[in-house]
Amino acid sequence: MIAVIDYGVGNLFSLSSSLKSIGADVKVTSDINEVKKADKIILPGVGAFADAAAKLRAGGMDAVLKEEAEKGKDIMGICLGMQMLFEKSYEYGEYDGLGLLKGKVVAMEGRIPENLKIPHIGWNALHFTKQSGLFRYIKENDCVYFVHSYFADECRESVIATAEYGIELTAAVEYKNVKGCQFHPEKSGKVGLSILKAFCEGD
Repeated sequence: MIAVIDYGVGNLFSLSSSLKSIGADVKVTSDINEVKKADKIILPGVGAFADAAAKLRAGGMDAVLKEEAEKGKDIMGICLGMQMLFEKSYEYGEYDGLGLLKGKVVAMEGRIPENLKIPHIGWNALHFTKQSGLFRYIKENDCVYFVHSYFADECRESVIATAEYGIELTAAVEYKNVKGCQFHPEKSGKVGLSILKAFCEGD
């Protein structure tokens, strides 16, 4: 069973629908016991980092995610959920993340060319930087859908794909059993479904 964590900040309907469309046994839940029983965990997220982190901690889900990651259970963060896997975010202040991946989350403003709009919204090609089982059903330059104003930085050990938007932005990460997509696989058509399928199947 794939547990999709419901902590009030995720695009849960489209994600769960996408997972069901590829035949996954999925449960959207805020129940810690259900998350512990799951074979794999997906941490979605949209909105502000500080609010999302506070909601995750309020229910004790942050500790559960760290425990399950330590046990070797596959965890995938999506969009803001991916950003929360890192050590810190500098979105409107400085906030601690889960610390499951080394790196920090920083603003695009001041780092990308001034002529490019923020947030970064739209389809961009993936450029693979490392081999990953997540990409077994897709190919270099396949496009996925992004919506974000912040990105993960100083995270070289976990980056498995980038996307070009004035600079190379972190698009996907993986370190051991912890994985993440800055883009929305549930909004990325067949390519996104293929990535979700690969995650559900495992390495």
